[in-house]
Amino acid sequence: MPYFQTWEEFARAAEKLYLTDPMKVRVVLKYRHCDGNLCIKVTDNSVCLQYKTDQAQDVKKIEKLHGKLMRLMVSKETHSVVCPHTTRTEFSKRTGAERQTESSSSSSSQVKPEENLCYISVFFHPSILVLVWTLSTMFTAVLVGVVVGGLIYYLVQRRKIQVLKAVDGWWVTGAAPDGEEDTTIHPFEVTTSDEELEDLYRRIDQTRPVASLEDSQFEYGFNSKYLEKVVSYWRNDFDWRRQIDKINQYPHFKTKIEGIDVHYLHVKPKKVPEGTTAIPLIMVHGWPGSFYEFYGLIPLLTEPTNPDDLVFEVVCPSIPGYGFSEAPQKKGFDSVCAANIFHKLMKRLGFQQFYAHGGDWGFLVTTNMSQLEPKIVKGLHLNFAPASKPGLRMVLSIMLGRHFPKLFGFTDLDIQNLYPFMDKVLVESLKESGYMHIQATKPDTAGRGLNDSPVGLAAYILEKFSTWTNSDFRNLEDGGLTRKFSLDDLLTNVMIYWVSGCIIPSMRFYKENMGKGLNAPHAKIPVYVPTGFASFPNELMHTPKLWLKPKYPKIMTYSPMARGGHFAAMEEPGLMAEDIQKFAKGVEKKK
Repeated sequence: MPYFQTWEEFARAAEKLYLTDPMKVRVVLKYRHCDGNLCIKVTDNSVCLQYKTDQAQDVKKIEKLHGKLMRLMVSKETHSVVCPHTTRTEFSKRTGAERQTESSSSSSSQVKPEENLCYISVFFHPSILVLVWTLSTMFTAVLVGVVVGGLIYYLVQRRKIQVLKAVDGWWVTGAAPDGEEDTTIHPFEVTTSDEELEDLYRRIDQTRPVASLEDSQFEYGFNSKYLEKVVSYWRNDFDWRRQIDKINQYPHFKTKIEGIDVHYLHVKPKKVPEGTTAIPLIMVHGWPGSFYEFYGLIPLLTEPTNPDDLVFEVVCPSIPGYGFSEAPQKKGFDSVCAANIFHKLMKRLGFQQFYAHGGDWGFLVTTNMSQLEPKIVKGLHLNFAPASKPGLRMVLSIMLGRHFPKLFGFTDLDIQNLYPFMDKVLVESLKESGYMHIQATKPDTAGRGLNDSPVGLAAYILEKFSTWTNSDFRNLEDGGLTRKFSLDDLLTNVMIYWVSGCIIPSMRFYKENMGKGLNAPHAKIPVYVPTGFASFPNELMHTPKLWLKPKYPKIMTYSPMARGGHFAAMEEPGLMAEDIQKFAKGVEKKK
């Protein structure tokens, strides 16, 4: 009973023996428990083939040959097969000749006594073998089908555009009325009264001055000494009635959507070149801004001086709870709810497609609009977009980008604004995010004091227009406020908050968005709309193109701007208009 020295020789001989007379062939596996060796015998009582091997190395080869021989036996309708999973007790049913043969083979291979071996022998009827093989084949086919089908489904789902889902709400007290909602659009004008102004002046006169620390500039917040000058101008020289006329130069409207009286201004171009149509554009503000931020930008878009420029039809709504839009009276009104309402507004105005622009909260609202209706938003333009959840590439870029900028596509502006990372990003973010923690947790507490004190409200809002325009302005006695803005424009924005009484609901918007954590559904969905980004050098948080791509994979333009900060539309309307034009022209040509 010879042992084969190589597996290949043994496999060929075993298969040949099966094919010669499969009706008589048996397979015997013997395990030696002492050293882990495994011996396989293929015999037909006249010829006995053996192969002895180390189980750890060749057990897979033996199993493979075993399976192949079983298939050969089934195809020949053989009545005998041996399975390596049979118990020892079945060995006793063997014939004496069989046991004698195995015993002699054991002695020739110096195998230990019978109690240390496990002989395997099972006999099946041919019909059972056929049934088992058929079921095994069917199971394999089903398993392969499930795996392949699952893979195809996964790939299709990855390629499929994910769409954000919004649920219609009713944001005023009580239940939504039966029937369809009133879709009437009403003209609106900002007005004032003597009583309103007298109350304002009385509160300003009764403010209690507080001395600033020596040599503190704006490092502790709004400098009290300079605040006295601003308040004096507000009380004695600022003309609110004249500013109202400026606000009303554009047509304003209100309409009920999900119970809320939504305010917006709608500016149509006076002249559209022959053969063209005006391009609808919705622009959404943030905090502590308002629709008034866009007053310098609107005429540059609706009445461009360059004949090659696109002509826009502009809609500027107030986020519910801001300005002259009614505040939600129920919990839960977040950016997705605002986006849903603004989609309804644009549909009500008859726009089937439109562009969207936003900064600060406006970036998130317009991003959500793009996620809700990616086929309706033709293009999304942003000037603020903090990086989404950090991935491996972002982490590596933070660690290595300063030394290998080209590897991550970093520009000189990226390096300048990101490094040293601890100071420029982490420490600076902590310095400027204290307000956010208050408003995201207990907005009503701080807001109540601001709602009662016009001076406190002005200090709280205008301090952001200083530091968020340029962080270096913290080192100036006047906070650099009038280097970029006029006091009239700054106080007009403050007055919109004061006369509408919207400071508390505007602060609540932080809690509604951030109080739910960072795993909101929209945070996980990319934006599949063509996107343009204007990167202003003094923005609160600098976002390189690499960090934007995971969230906005269809970035068409990424523009490093020459100057400007967080309130870019108000500070640099000309630069903003140029970048919106460049982006929209690119999208229009691509159609």
